[in-house]
Amino acid sequence: MLVFIIAGEASGDKLGAAVMAGLKALCPDVAFVGVGGANMAEQGLESLFAMEELSVMGLSEVLPKYRHLVKRKNEMVEAVVAAKPDVLLTIDSPDFCKRVAKAVKARTDIKTVHYVAPSVWAWRPKRAQKMAGFIDKVLTLLPFEPPLMQAAGMEAAFVGHPVVAEPEATEADIAAFRARHALGERPLMLVLPGSRMGEVSRLSERFAASTRAVLKAKPETVPVVVMAEAVRGYFEKTKHVWPEGTHFVAPKDATEKRAAFAAADVALAASGTVSLELAAARTPMVIGYDMAWLSRLILPRLMLVDTVTLVNLVSKTRVVPEFIGKACQPAPMAAAVLQALEAPTAQLEAMDITMQRLGRGGEDPGLRAAKAVLSA
Repeated sequence: MLVFIIAGEASGDKLGAAVMAGLKALCPDVAFVGVGGANMAEQGLESLFAMEELSVMGLSEVLPKYRHLVKRKNEMVEAVVAAKPDVLLTIDSPDFCKRVAKAVKARTDIKTVHYVAPSVWAWRPKRAQKMAGFIDKVLTLLPFEPPLMQAAGMEAAFVGHPVVAEPEATEADIAAFRARHALGERPLMLVLPGSRMGEVSRLSERFAASTRAVLKAKPETVPVVVMAEAVRGYFEKTKHVWPEGTHFVAPKDATEKRAAFAAADVALAASGTVSLELAAARTPMVIGYDMAWLSRLILPRLMLVDTVTLVNLVSKTRVVPEFIGKACQPAPMAAAVLQALEAPTAQLEAMDITMQRLGRGGEDPGLRAAKAVLSA
């Protein structure tokens, strides 16, 4: 069996490695060709070019590289057609992957599977209908997505979210994290203003002001800002806006990051999949987010849901407070953090429901995804 597989960013590389491992376990003679990163290389993929060439986001990044991306897309199409694989598996990176799949489908009858459904439940539902013209099957991370894909005319399978397959931090991991950063036994407030420069620059001062208000009410609390490596320099230049005694941590690996999440008593976080990582660690949270002024103006008119927090959506509750757009202000976020510290029970129950519905305790998501690919 030959699988042509394409991933264009770090999260897709992890998904790709997991499904490759699953396919190898189920189908020992499977072979792979395509594009991926270090994790997929460990599973035996020799990437046709560096995956990082596809890891661009936003107009400011895409436009200078547009011609090169079109060239790579055309190369991928020709490579798939020439290889004649049993299946083309594209993983996330929709702008690139869907263009490849559409062009391949126009010229061949190769089975096409896309891993990670578009968020049609949140906005732009017609995306699914457009995909149905060239995607045969969708593998979804969220349990309520398959019916939406099926209604658009595609096969779909919920395969579980990768967060449930991550190891849990041990007491020893947590103790080592506290000792490494000299945090003692005081309560920890984790602050996560994002991983991209745009969101970090918009959120940091407001998150810092919220943290200061929390410390005024709970002076024994230790703030810990978790930095992505890409924005470490920004925090080093702007440490003065944060309360005295704030710790800045750039986790050296996934184990340290999980320990930081598990050690925290509460978190103030930017919107995104980080809410699921906090839920996996059973850390109560408050979500805050703001966007560029044009997006702030347009997106609310397109949204089909009343919450953007995945814990709220999957658990079918609204217990995680969120402050989006104009509502992303220090005082109400600080009040919500204090409330989460005082009364975490409802959030903890919703987190447990979320993890169960995402597949915790069940079959490994990579193996489930592999089975879904084989049945495409």
